[in-house]
Formats: sequence, structure tokens, C-alpha cells
Amino acid sequence: MLHGVTLHDDFRWMRDKSSPELLAYLEAENAYTDAVMAPTAELQAALYNEMLSHILETDESVPYRLGDWFYSSRTVEGSQYPIHCRRRATSSDLNSALDPAQPEQIILDVNQLAEGKPFMDVGTMAISPDGNLLAYTTDPTGFRQYTLHIRSLNPALRTLADLPDTAERVGSLAWAADSRTLFYSTEDETTKRQDRIFRHTLGATAAQDTLVFHEQDERFNLCISRTRDGLYLLIESGSHTSNEFRFLPTGDPTADLRLIAPRLDEQEYYPDHRDGMFFLRTNDAGKNFRVVTAPVATPGRDHWRELLPLDPDHPLQDFDLFQSFAVATRRKLGLPILEVLRFAAEPCTLFTKPGAPSIEPDGTSFAASSQRVGSEASALPAFVDLVEIEFPEPTYTASAHVNRVFSTDVFRYSYQSLVSPPSVYEYNVARDSETCPIDHSLLLKQQHVPGGFDPARYASERLWIVTSDGIKVPVSIVYRRDRFRRIAINPIYVYGYGSYGYPLPVGFSATRLSLLDRGVVMAYAHIRGGGEMGDRWHDAGKMSFKMNTFTDFVAAAEQLVARGYGNPNKVAIEGGSAGGLLMGAVVNLRPEFFRVVLSHVPFVDVMNTMLDASLPLTVAEYEEWGNPNEPEAFARMLSYSPYDNLDALKDKPVPAMLIKTSLNDSQVMFWEPVKYVAKLRTIKSDTTPLLLHINMDAGHGGASGRYDYLKEIAFDYAFLLTQLGVVPSPGPSPARNVIVGESATH
Repeated sequence: MLHGVTLHDDFRWMRDKSSPELLAYLEAENAYTDAVMAPTAELQAALYNEMLSHILETDESVPYRLGDWFYSSRTVEGSQYPIHCRRRATSSDLNSALDPAQPEQIILDVNQLAEGKPFMDVGTMAISPDGNLLAYTTDPTGFRQYTLHIRSLNPALRTLADLPDTAERVGSLAWAADSRTLFYSTEDETTKRQDRIFRHTLGATAAQDTLVFHEQDERFNLCISRTRDGLYLLIESGSHTSNEFRFLPTGDPTADLRLIAPRLDEQEYYPDHRDGMFFLRTNDAGKNFRVVTAPVATPGRDHWRELLPLDPDHPLQDFDLFQSFAVATRRKLGLPILEVLRFAAEPCTLFTKPGAPSIEPDGTSFAASSQRVGSEASALPAFVDLVEIEFPEPTYTASAHVNRVFSTDVFRYSYQSLVSPPSVYEYNVARDSETCPIDHSLLLKQQHVPGGFDPARYASERLWIVTSDGIKVPVSIVYRRDRFRRIAINPIYVYGYGSYGYPLPVGFSATRLSLLDRGVVMAYAHIRGGGEMGDRWHDAGKMSFKMNTFTDFVAAAEQLVARGYGNPNKVAIEGGSAGGLLMGAVVNLRPEFFRVVLSHVPFVDVMNTMLDASLPLTVAEYEEWGNPNEPEAFARMLSYSPYDNLDALKDKPVPAMLIKTSLNDSQVMFWEPVKYVAKLRTIKSDTTPLLLHINMDAGHGGASGRYDYLKEIAFDYAFLLTQLGVVPSPGPSPARNVIVGESATH
């Protein structure tokens, strides 16, 4: 009993992963699911072949320059995993082009690592500054427990060899300038919190490695990285709402750590370095973030000077710093925009957006503060102009691509949409070029989609739904033009997440074509709790406001149907992890409205998980969900916890549900969805299918091999299409009606 409430859990015994009884139960659930899905075997095979036909199986990424090499990864038809490789640069000019005639050196073939294993994931890769060593981590189970390896890349050797140097439970990696000293973070054995930073010298054992920093606060995780110019190592101690950074020169790996600024509640900052100054993106003056600078010698808050003011309407999501320019990534009406800002050749008056006041932390204007600091203000960097990179579609995703060269005159970014395949562009900031003028973008590569894909057949839209409390929520929609009529006859699929401030990406999916070609309308609801509108949007869907996430999603689905985008009798929904919590909550709220539910690794047993501080993520996530040891948070979380509110479904119609989990999941323990299904079986009284599938060889992300992953998607889509009553074949003719079953009456 806690706070006067007794939590009954008849299925707690299912937590014991080593229990033969439990393993037999899981195998029985899988057998039942396989039996129910057996009639869809032909459809699954057809879907798999369709999806595979739209994937260029042998392909290569856009090479990027790092030191004396160009790096890329490629896939080979028939192989599950990527091959990481490089070619030597022929010029010392870091902005020179790749010579494709240079021989390729394979530095890591993940297919070889995966031989004889059902699962393989490469977590982090870090090339030493001299290019002769590769540090990388591997997880062979899906539990996200990574082992460190260091590989010699000496091109004179015929075969690559891993050195004896290794360590366990490793997270982030960063090399010192000497290419002999490697810093890495490790996790706590119980909570999996990254809480220690070690310094390793080549040839030493893990037991000999030096503990550099230990984070004691259970809310905070550690991560180590390098500034883009390679001059400093950065150690972040970060929680969901606060952080702080320590730093040391890469050229002096045994130097003492220095703190930039101590952590403060509800404040974050993210530094990079240029010309003896730290540039910090921070929310100290408001939720939307601004950029300040501080000298490396005196980096504390007292010395922060504003460079880029806070924009009250457009949150600053990221800030990429280079020698002669910077790129600000903002959210504008929920969509990302990229702003290129050039530095003045000499320090001068700071660039300020029209109408945006420049305010110091103490509330004074920059003009007043610059008079106070005198010569320090006169040496501040400044921007001379701003150019926004424009994008043509109503809904899309754009972000920085790989940009490893600090002194560059181009900026690479990626772009994709619901109908446009992923592309990599290079924006010309200052390079003389006959093929791409300054302030224009050059397409370096667009993902080829074989199998007859024509983007003109598909359309995307972005619309706004209005919630019961008057908030406008964006929704992104995609459909096939010749198979859609806005008269509420199409099956509709709605996806959501809405947690952790994560902006739901609006990207291209070749596998999605199998649904679109069958007339399914697909919608992505950018509900509160996500990050589409910045931190305020996140705050409006977490802690005491978490219910907004669920009611936003229901409102989006209802209004899409009301506006004719979908058939009210054919509404399918999907979410995973925290999105699985969303699925459980909205089914409890409106079970009769949804026909099909796909729920992946769902966080549905909120109370039991958040009351167990020994579990991974629990304590750190008090800042997202609340601490149930506090009475108000307990009552609030109990009110929406799907597992604890399943009685709401008694004597009500329950949608067809496919619940999926993995035995080795370390983020949402397998027993959450297993218990959820077991309990729901005792309550459910109708005949709609309730299926549970457990991947016995994977973790939170499911299968690791790309072909295995396609089979998982084919399985999901076969369930969805069957339950929606959609004809198995998309058919070649636009006139062919692929929708069967009941339609809406108007």
C-alpha cells in the first residue's frame, strides 16, 4: 500500500526472466500468435517482396572528410548489415573533393561481427586523430550493453586486427589529440545509468584505466565528446531538465577537469568552441534558447555575453558552429528551418533579428552591458547576415548532416519528406564554384527507390486540429493520389509518440508504400509532449499535463475522420515505447473508436516501473513522468497507467491488438507488455484478436538485421491490413477498388 492505495498485481511473477515457467509461457504466446497469423503467410511474403523491391540493396552513403580520409558506409545485396569503409584523400586541403579512384579500405564489416549471432548492434565509432585506430562498441544481445574494442587501421596490414584493449558497459567515446589516449563512459550494472568517465592509454587493461569523473546524482547521465575544432574534450552531466559541462584540452589528456558553469534546476546549456571562446546554446533566459559566448579562461555565467537572442516564436533546437559561419536550427510552426549566419571578419556590433531585443541574464540590454565590460565587449564575435535555407513541401524533416571539418566553406544537410526520399545537400556558404553559386544548395545524393516508385503519385498535407482546450495541434498526412477520396471511405492509420520533447520526424519510408498503394491514408500527429514547438510543447504534455498527450491524439484521429480523411470504421493506430503508453491510454479512453492497434515495446505498467528505482531509467525519468513516491504524482500517474486501468475495458468492444516486445529490452522491460496482455485477456469479452509477439533474440529496437527487420514490418502490416479488411494486392490500376468492407454513411 502507498498513499492509501493498494496496487494489486496478479502477474508480478512474469518479471522473472530466468523462470522456465515464464519462458514456456512466452513461447506459448508466440505459438498462438503464429497460429492466428498463419492464414496471412502469403500476404506477409507479398508485402516483404514489395518492400524489398523498393530498396536499393547495394548502395553507399555520401563520403565525408575526416583528417586524411573520406569515410562512408555501404550495403551489399544479401547482407544484413552495413560495411564501413574509407578512401585516402589526395590533397591536404580539407575542402578538396574525393578521388573515387583511390582504393577502398574496409574498416568495419558488421556482417563479420554478426556471424553466428541472431543480433548485432554497433553503438559508437570513433576514429583516432591520426586515422590509425578505430574505437567501437558492440552489443550482441539487444540489451544495450556494449563492449569496447580498439582496432588497428594501419593500411600496410593485409588484415585488420583488434587490439587487446577492451572494456565493458561502455557508452560514449572520445580520443585525445595524441591518438593514444581514449576517454569513455561506463554504465552502472543495475540502473544502466552512464555514471563514470575513464581515461584509457593504449596497451593498458581496463583495470588500469583512470577514473576521471563519477556522477553521483541518479538523475544525471554522463557523455563525453569533442568540440568540432578538436581542441577540447567535453563531459556532460545531463538530466531531462538540467546539465553542466566539464572540459579539458585534447592536447593535455591528464589535465584537471574545469567546469564551465554549475548545474541549475530547469537550465541547460550546450557548448562548442571557436577562437578561444565557448559558444553556448542555453535556455537561461527562456524556453526557446539563445546563444551566448564566454572566454575559455572565464567560462562561468558571469561572463556570458549574448550573441544570438532568444526568439519568442521560433525555438532554437540546435546550433552548429564552424570557423567562418554557424547554422541555427529552429522550429517554425513545428517544422525545422535552417538559418546560415556568417561571422564578421572583425568583431563588430552583434547581429540581432528585427524586433528581437538583446537581453543579458540580469535583465539589462546588451548596449548597457557592453558599456560595463568595455574592451571585453569589443572583442566579441558577431554575425553580419542571416540566410534561411528554404524547403518546398508542406511537411518535411531537415537537419544537419555529417560536418566534421571545422574550417569549411560549405554546410551539409539532409532533407526528406513523406513523399521525397532522403537527400543530402551541400549549401555553399563561401566557396567559388561554377556548379553551385554562393547561397545555393547542391544535391549530392538522393536515395534511389526502385520498383517503379514515382513521387508524383503521392501527396502530403499538413493540417491543424483543435483540441478541447483550444490548442492547435499539427498533423502530417500522406496518401496515394489516385486511391484517395476525401469522403471518409479510406482506411486511416494514425501514428503518435508525444514524450521526452522528441519531435516526431516526418520522413520517407519505402516500406510505407505498401500501405499507401492499398489506399491507406497515413497520418502523424504532432501532439503535446513532443518537441515540435520547442520546450513549451514538451512541458504541456508531461508531468501534471501528461493527459494532454492522450486527448490530443484522440482529437487528431476524430477530426481526421470528421474531415473525410478516413473511414470511421477503419481507424488503425500505432506507437512504440512511450508511444506504446499512448496506445494503451487512448484505448482505455476510446476503445470503440479504434479498429486496429499496433503497439511496440509499450511502456504500459507505469506504476510498477516508476516505483522500482533499481530499474534502468526510473529515477532519471521522474522529471518526465513524476515521482510516484509523492502523493500528487502517484495519483496523477495512476489515473492514466494503462495496466492499472484495464478495468475500463470491461464489457466494452476492444480493438484488434498486436503487442510486440523483445526479451532483451533494457528500456521497457519485456514483462510490461507481457503482463498487460495477460491481464487484458482476463477482462476482454469480445472476439477481436489480441496477439502478443516476443522477439527472443532482440532488444528495444527489434531485429538488428535489415532483412529481418523488413520481415517484422511485413508481419505488422499483414495484421493491420487483414483487420482493416483491405484486399491483399494493391493492383496496378488506379480504377481498381482496393477497399472492402463497410464504408461511412453520409
